[in-house]
Amino acid sequence: MLSSMKKRSLLRQLLTATILLALSLFLLVQGWFFVQVWYLRDHNPASTAYMRERLALIHAVNPRAKLDYQWIRYAQIAPVAKRAVVASEDDRFMDHWGFDFTGIQDAIEKNLAEGEFAAGGSTISQQLARNLFLSPSKTIWRKGEEALITVMLETALGKRRILTLYLNVVEWGNLIYGIEAASRYYFHKPASQLTAHESAFLAAMLPNPRFYQDNPLSRGLQVRIRAIEHRMNLTQTPN
Repeated sequence: MLSSMKKRSLLRQLLTATILLALSLFLLVQGWFFVQVWYLRDHNPASTAYMRERLALIHAVNPRAKLDYQWIRYAQIAPVAKRAVVASEDDRFMDHWGFDFTGIQDAIEKNLAEGEFAAGGSTISQQLARNLFLSPSKTIWRKGEEALITVMLETALGKRRILTLYLNVVEWGNLIYGIEAASRYYFHKPASQLTAHESAFLAAMLPNPRFYQDNPLSRGLQVRIRAIEHRMNLTQTPN
């Protein structure tokens, strides 16, 4: 029989090997994510994790369903639309490196005051990270991975590229992705021709696009539109 000392030695070796294996797998996964982020410097995504998950759910009911997803360049998006989205989702976008700690603190205080998870405080970069690569599930692992990918996005891509990606992949209704598809669906015009009010309308939809798609006259949406219109002229976006 093995002595207690030999048993402890074997256990230490096993623990060390397990930790090294877990660390290696973790680094491998992060390297895989970083390669994909770096690829997005010069290439546009054909789809995102959110798109694929949503389409799979719809295919269970309607196998012929397709995404309405049209990529356009940054210059093809009306400046007022860029300002509206930043004013709505992340008005300190140009001033932070992926994490808005003031916004996080405000969200925590709001959640505590309302006794529920009412605000998330996520930046555009954080939202883009989970849209591109992760799932909507709210777990500690996902939040941790989201933070790491956010750092990768901010490190490898500029603010203009991050905003371009976000505006092109975010959801604007059932299977409607990107501001070009949204503009043509709701206003029958390209995103380059959006007015300030139309831009504020689209930006106001972002927290709950499928609900607002079916309820465009809801009081909550109208309140958000007015608030965004008020903030738009104070908002900076990349040139």
